[in-house]
Amino acid sequence: MKFLALDVGSSSVKSAILKNGKIAGRIVRAAFPTRREGVKVEVDPRAILKAIHQAIKDVGHDAKTVQAIGLTVMAPSWLAMDHEGNPLTPIVTHQDRRSTEIATQIEKRVGKQRHLKLAGNRPIPGGISSTTWGWFLKHEPALMKKADLCGHLNTFLHRQLTHSRVTDPSNASFMGLYSTVDQGGWSDQLCEAVGIKRHRLPQVLGAEAVGGMITRSAATRFGLTHGTPMLVGCMDGSAPVLLAGNAPGQLVNVTGSTDVLALCTDQPRPHESLLTRAVGMGKRWLSVSTQAAAGSALDWAHQTFLNEMPPKKFYSLVGKLADEVELDDQHEMVHFESYLAGSRSSLDQPTASITGLTLSTTPQDMLRAILQSLARESALRMKLLAQVNPIRIRRQVLLTGGVQGGLSNLLHRGWPGKWTFKIEEEATLRGIARLFD
Repeated sequence: MKFLALDVGSSSVKSAILKNGKIAGRIVRAAFPTRREGVKVEVDPRAILKAIHQAIKDVGHDAKTVQAIGLTVMAPSWLAMDHEGNPLTPIVTHQDRRSTEIATQIEKRVGKQRHLKLAGNRPIPGGISSTTWGWFLKHEPALMKKADLCGHLNTFLHRQLTHSRVTDPSNASFMGLYSTVDQGGWSDQLCEAVGIKRHRLPQVLGAEAVGGMITRSAATRFGLTHGTPMLVGCMDGSAPVLLAGNAPGQLVNVTGSTDVLALCTDQPRPHESLLTRAVGMGKRWLSVSTQAAAGSALDWAHQTFLNEMPPKKFYSLVGKLADEVELDDQHEMVHFESYLAGSRSSLDQPTASITGLTLSTTPQDMLRAILQSLARESALRMKLLAQVNPIRIRRQVLLTGGVQGGLSNLLHRGWPGKWTFKIEEEATLRGIARLFD
């Protein structure tokens, strides 16, 4: 069997042909820009369609001969569409913070614990899409009257390619309108709290289900074959979990610009400091802890106070300092609070800070403080996952992502007990193959 895999991430589309569960040939990439303006973080939907077109074109003729198409997408990635599936709004990403006031209002209407129990999460500004939807209803009412359908990126892509109105449980979980803890469908109480009509929501199907067939117009536009089945697809963070077997107790660590710990469970336990969402296939959930700026914190340090150092030399220094770092930093003068990218689980966004600076403080001292903070936070996140979830965590961890300069070893140093790490390259693309099992 031969399939086309599409992975729409936060900055590019990756595509490849999958044969018998493995990547056949080369992986192609097509980038698209993100627009940042104050607290707003958006992507032009047309730019993503252009990138998808280019990625499929670069795959070549094989894209026309596949048996089906599999899909993963970044999420949240909210937008509103008209009755033809054309975008009315930009795609609003999880980094967007315009909806803080709306988030507070939603939680007040529903109640903090009730919202956690129903949605699995607090209404995080930008991170849970009901807040974004509520913002557009308040600030763009005339535009939203034209909205026929709202959802995440996989819903938009299906409207464009198959004309279906679908999403999967993983994306629905981060909409903030879905009964996540039992995968029970859209919640009337959550919809009412935001002022949303259910007919503007997509149908929720398993990620492995066929969402629709490629339309004749989409086949011509994107270089595909009319009638090719396209699976509903899931969030990109679910694919590595599927690759690892979608088994309760399996831990996946995506270490790159952001550091994500995702624990697969069959017993969801929402917690205000964790994210809870469905995997997308079967009765499985993920308990997720995120360090929003991990590798990106190192990039920031490099650009801000060590920018004269070549990248290779900088990451060599990171590796050296990482080997020296102790988790107990009580004797260190410089301290760092690691919130450069805020928090994925807080309504009021914290900010980073460096304290203990003196005239004798060096750039290396500040870099060491950043590394200590990342290691300390990783240990605390691992401890919280174990405390909250009543499940035995497997000691072999699937490790993927753009691991940088000794960062992975540092982040795992404070984890209790013995662990082994299985590095899986291109785990998201390869995980798409599990949707076809």
